[in-house]
Amino acid sequence: MAKAKAAGTRPVDKRVALVLQGGGALGSYQAGVYDALEEGGYLPDWVAGISIGAINAAIIAGNAPARRTEQLRAFWEQVSSLSAMWPDLPLHAWQQASRQAGALAALVFGQPGFFRPNAVQAWISGRPATSYYDTSELRGTLERLVDFDRINAREIRLSVGAVNVRTGNFRYFDNRREPIRPEHVMASGALPPGFPGIEIEGELYWDGGLVSNTPLQHVLDDYPRESTLAFQVDLFPAQGALPHDLESVEERRKDIQYSSRTRLGVDSFRTAHNMRRAMARLYARLPPALRDTPEGLELERAACMTSMDVVHLIYRSREAQGAAKDFEFSRATMQARWGQGLADGMAALTAAPWLAPASPEIAVRTFDVRQAAEPRAGGPA
Repeated sequence: MAKAKAAGTRPVDKRVALVLQGGGALGSYQAGVYDALEEGGYLPDWVAGISIGAINAAIIAGNAPARRTEQLRAFWEQVSSLSAMWPDLPLHAWQQASRQAGALAALVFGQPGFFRPNAVQAWISGRPATSYYDTSELRGTLERLVDFDRINAREIRLSVGAVNVRTGNFRYFDNRREPIRPEHVMASGALPPGFPGIEIEGELYWDGGLVSNTPLQHVLDDYPRESTLAFQVDLFPAQGALPHDLESVEERRKDIQYSSRTRLGVDSFRTAHNMRRAMARLYARLPPALRDTPEGLELERAACMTSMDVVHLIYRSREAQGAAKDFEFSRATMQARWGQGLADGMAALTAAPWLAPASPEIAVRTFDVRQAAEPRAGGPA
């Protein structure tokens, strides 16, 4: 594909949203997908993310289009630099051992520019520890790779989700409503007990994935509504093989736990949006006398004829990676995930089923190009 197309030559006339799920080390897949979208001319108007998705989203929103892929790569190469000296062994058994060593290294040493174990004095100072790791280095990384002035100039929209530790309420920090700073992005990825909560305006926040691991609902429910093409990049597949040992049980548990809300959210939104479209058709048939009643005006406010297309791009590993896959940051694995995201993204853009006209009665469409190309037993992921 050609490099990113100039403004005005976008393949669709809808708002383009990029929706990035949480998933730790799996997030380099999202960077590969963005790489493909940029090449295909689908530069997003809105990027929403949670956890590692929030970090990727901030890098995208906080850089000019010409530098986004470069800065994403700088981040992923930095956080995988600890293992860059490890050999890329060809034999499957050794590759598995290398992945396990990478996960162990992350647990013991942390990842450069991202997180590191709490210093010994923090554990013996007499003050109770509230996390196993310190993420203060992440602030410097974000300040180096992200232009927050650009984000707050609102050239594109950015939303990152976090949960208030005191109230348990989920909150989106959105540059449409408030300035976004490094702490908002850090809060979205502050997964306890590994990472410490981040204080914002006197309140402590944790990783938004504790409540919802995808910001898709935030994008779809935006008001006033606008027809949208949303690329939803998930890092945990809903469908997978039956587990055969405790390790695969834990991997499968994570996949189900962090993927299910995406499916439920789309299904519930489809039902509601179909109803809004039915309301619009009904309102158009009302005589003027009924349109001006309180009930008619309420019907008009609820009615909507926008159309929503959701393209699912899901990281489906070609082999089991174990329960530690979301904190396995080895360089070879990072590169492989990025490459898979790029390939999946380009395959989706080549097929581009969303370009086909939708039937008038259909308000919400979902697409999973890879799933359609490679049917698997058990239904869609």
